[in-house]
Amino acid sequence: MNGLDGLTALIIEPHAGMRASLHNMLNLCGLTKIDHASNSNTAVKQVGLKVYDMIMCEYDLDGGQDGQQLLEDLRHHKLIGLATMFFMVTAEGNHGKVVSAAELAPTDYILKPFTADRLLERIARGLEKRTVFMPVFELMEAGQQREAIDACIEGMKNNPRYSIDFLRLRAELHMFLGEPDQAEPIYKQLYEAKTIAWARLGLAKTLFMRDRFMEAQSILEELVDSNKNFVDAYDWLAKTHAAVGDMQKSQEVLEGAVSVSPHAVRRLRKLGETALETGDVDTAEKTLKQVVSKAKYSEFRDPEDHVKLVQTLVKKGDPVQAAAVIRDLDRSMGGLKNTTACSAISSAMVHEYTGNEQRLNEALGQALSALKDAVGLSDNVKMELARNCLSNNMEEGASDVMREVMRNAPNNAAMAKAMAVFEKAGKSDLGSQLAQQSRQEVVDLVASGANKAKAGDFRGAVQLMVEAVNKLPDNPQVVFNAAVAVLKCLENVGWDERLGSYALNLIDTVRRLDPTNPKLNALSGLHQQILKKYNKGVKRA
Repeated sequence: MNGLDGLTALIIEPHAGMRASLHNMLNLCGLTKIDHASNSNTAVKQVGLKVYDMIMCEYDLDGGQDGQQLLEDLRHHKLIGLATMFFMVTAEGNHGKVVSAAELAPTDYILKPFTADRLLERIARGLEKRTVFMPVFELMEAGQQREAIDACIEGMKNNPRYSIDFLRLRAELHMFLGEPDQAEPIYKQLYEAKTIAWARLGLAKTLFMRDRFMEAQSILEELVDSNKNFVDAYDWLAKTHAAVGDMQKSQEVLEGAVSVSPHAVRRLRKLGETALETGDVDTAEKTLKQVVSKAKYSEFRDPEDHVKLVQTLVKKGDPVQAAAVIRDLDRSMGGLKNTTACSAISSAMVHEYTGNEQRLNEALGQALSALKDAVGLSDNVKMELARNCLSNNMEEGASDVMREVMRNAPNNAAMAKAMAVFEKAGKSDLGSQLAQQSRQEVVDLVASGANKAKAGDFRGAVQLMVEAVNKLPDNPQVVFNAAVAVLKCLENVGWDERLGSYALNLIDTVRRLDPTNPKLNALSGLHQQILKKYNKGVKRA
């Protein structure tokens, strides 16, 4: 029990009596630093303020979200680290569904009812595993993925009982580094040695990343057919259909996923967006209403959900209900960073439909003004504003909005989608002109940063590129060159803790935006050289 001294724990349980019972059991196991949360929102706030060694979460939470979806939210938003143990407390009736449905698994499942001795046994087992993997976790969180792969190989030799976990982590690290060809044989080895659904899913991901969509689709369809609860397979199958332009099939798959997991807001949001794109306004309305209802009081609420619902209702010819949604947006999310812009864009859609020209022009003006202060507003919402401006003789405003969208376009598909806004408005020439200007502005911006670095003004290059990333956070060319500028500054001027952390964030962003970039390995190599130069690497025992 002494091994548990000093560990911190969070109990997430809706019922006060059960919280007290779990608290007493943890005390008996030797834990004294224990916090409580009665629902997912409270839990999210607490993990945002404090690092916990372990979380004990009831599967059946109040408010529609279950423990598995909470775990996915915490991982997705990076609110808990790799070393945090997550124990799912569940009734036996839910166990089969929970275990089969998730690619992202908790540390362990604890079936009710259980004793303090049984709980201690599970915690001890989880703690032992965490200790074995801690060298890998530390390297990963320090951005040393190459060394983490080596640590996995070494760890598997020393701890063969965890060989499957080490192999899986190695494959995930190769995927993170944009090396699906390295991950593929590992996933194959795992699947052939033991038929594991997540290994097949990993294999499908490696194929997806190399644009081998039909092969990925075949594996994913097989996974969905063989395990109706494997929602992650549904998500990737929907993504694969979307990648080849079959949005109708993507929607059908997402509908299947939602029938299995009806409370996951991110999945519902994706279904609503896809249905809106396919023109299925009935499904879009039904789904987006659920999103607005479920997310409204969540820590992850987003004013854009209301915009999409308004857009759907206007397409359905229901401006009265759309206006009510806008009032709800203003009332429930007033003060959030993008609410003003989203409210004005939504109002413009309603006024355009009702033909109230004066109110429409006022709303468009408010939207264009609010857009200057908005942060992280999606390109889809910006393009809807631009479309409305083009339709109502506000070409200059539309051009300003779309110039920013085009400069920030992460790939050719995004640029083509932006161009389509002008084509539909009968202004293809203007679209082509703006696209050319936007590309040139990005080229000039990157060249200016490079020139400053060549002249020895490394801090000036960093300042310029940081400003560029703040304006264009989704442009892989800009983010890549910002990472280079920061690394060159660290290499030539000296170590700076803040810049070192920022460099790691930039490299991670490049991997997310452009995972197959052939220069990623060189960028990571430079990062590792700098860490070694200043002795900033994680030391392994």
